[in-house]
Amino acid sequence: MYHDIFIAGTGGQGVLVIGNLLAEAALAEGREVTFLPSYGVEMRGGNANCTVIIADRPIGSPSINTPQTLMLMSRKTRPLYEPKVLPDGLYILNTSLVPESDVARTDVRLVALPFNDLATEMGNARLANMIALGVYVGRTGVVSVAALEEGMAEVLSERNRKYIPQNMAAIRRGLELADGGVR
Repeated sequence: MYHDIFIAGTGGQGVLVIGNLLAEAALAEGREVTFLPSYGVEMRGGNANCTVIIADRPIGSPSINTPQTLMLMSRKTRPLYEPKVLPDGLYILNTSLVPESDVARTDVRLVALPFNDLATEMGNARLANMIALGVYVGRTGVVSVAALEEGMAEVLSERNRKYIPQNMAAIRRGLELADGGVR
């Protein structure tokens, strides 16, 4: 088993949080994992991205040039990362911020959903990242929901652990939507 994902967005969207959570969940299940975060110098609004590799064998490098999966959360990062996803790769797109008509790739499995809008419907716009993570996990089965919940306590700061139930509800909403929005 080998899964890799490149998650891209802007600072403040929780891109690094869900990458870290995915890595922690995979570790909890005894998998080999790499997590490589990258972000600009800006506090909010600069590019933020991470790569996560999950495997059942040792991983040679934490770097990915052509990911199996791309999760794109913001419009300004699209031209940078969209060309890199493998043909027939999974492309998860946040259509709240990136119009589906912007997508140039026709050789990918596109899952296009309005994550920000869905999060707002749940009562908290900051849940967009967790819904997107749920979609990814639902499409790939790479980790279990129980492992995500276990990892949540590791990833969230002590003051934010009170939001675990809300974050888990958002992940479950993403799981429900995993087969929706597919082109």
